[in-house]
Amino acid sequence: MEQPLEPRVRYAQTLDGVNIAFASVGSGPPLVLLPMVPFGFFQFEWQIPEYRAVFEGLARHVELVQYDARGSGLSERTATDFSMAGMLGDLDAVVRRANLEQFALFGLFNGAPIALAYAAAHPERVTRLVLWAAFARGQLGQSDPQTQALLSLIERDWSLFTETAASFWMGWLPAEAARRVARGFRAAVSPETARAMLDAAMRTDVSHLLAAISAPTLVLHRSIMPLDLAGPQELVAHLPDAQLSVLEGESASPYIGDSSGVVRAVVQFCLGDAEPVVAADTPVMEDGLTPREVEVLRHVAGGDANQEIAARLGLSVHTVERHVANIYHKIDARGRADATAYALRHHLV
Repeated sequence: MEQPLEPRVRYAQTLDGVNIAFASVGSGPPLVLLPMVPFGFFQFEWQIPEYRAVFEGLARHVELVQYDARGSGLSERTATDFSMAGMLGDLDAVVRRANLEQFALFGLFNGAPIALAYAAAHPERVTRLVLWAAFARGQLGQSDPQTQALLSLIERDWSLFTETAASFWMGWLPAEAARRVARGFRAAVSPETARAMLDAAMRTDVSHLLAAISAPTLVLHRSIMPLDLAGPQELVAHLPDAQLSVLEGESASPYIGDSSGVVRAVVQFCLGDAEPVVAADTPVMEDGLTPREVEVLRHVAGGDANQEIAARLGLSVHTVERHVANIYHKIDARGRADATAYALRHHLV
């Protein structure tokens, strides 16, 4: 009987003396999964069924290496340097301690700029890059009003912040699943450190390094999620060898929703067995409307109320309301009349 995979925690020390917790499972070409800064805690994440399914799916094909960033998880919590140099030091310490000569990198959210900067500095080591909900400039990850309002809760009510963030970022999970993720967030980091890490991430800008990155890059995003496509589109436009794959779903997390599709895309790309399937609905409209937003706009122009649109498309009313708000913002519409006029001018109805 096959033994269940369990990460065995080890430690690597950075050049500035910080102890970084890491583990590896599986066998095959190495894939280093960067932490979800500042809320990464890989040992706790293995206890969340949705996360574990993705980790095990990846580890069936690759050697999956995970670590906790300084100040979080099982890594040294007293660290205070959350600059790009500090974060790169964490990654470098782990790959050296794990004796990895060449490897792929998988960067999520605030981990994406770290992966990009490391690939630019070490082209001889990084074979491939996979990025999720990614951006080169930290401002793109935190600038929208909804995220700013959410982050303002960190100092005011830490429990409320983690509970709301778990639901909002993960795609409005069922209550129990959201509570599990929220517990992981609280276990990973203190509110003071979370704020310091997010502030440092906000100041990050690696856009000047993109042209120097030679590793083939797969940028993954979902058709509906709180983060828009501005960051991924900027990356694909400026990286020498990059492609964008827009997957179905509304969760900002690769672990929620069609996670098997995420595993399949990552494995195929990293192993080079086949090109990942790029969704046919990759956005092409000049105003930045996603295919789902175009679909919603067609229904708006057809006179359907939000509840009717939700029923027709199999979405929640909340999701439709978010789409409508995004549409109005992107096309500079003040209401349904403006939106309908736009749809008619662009032959969408």
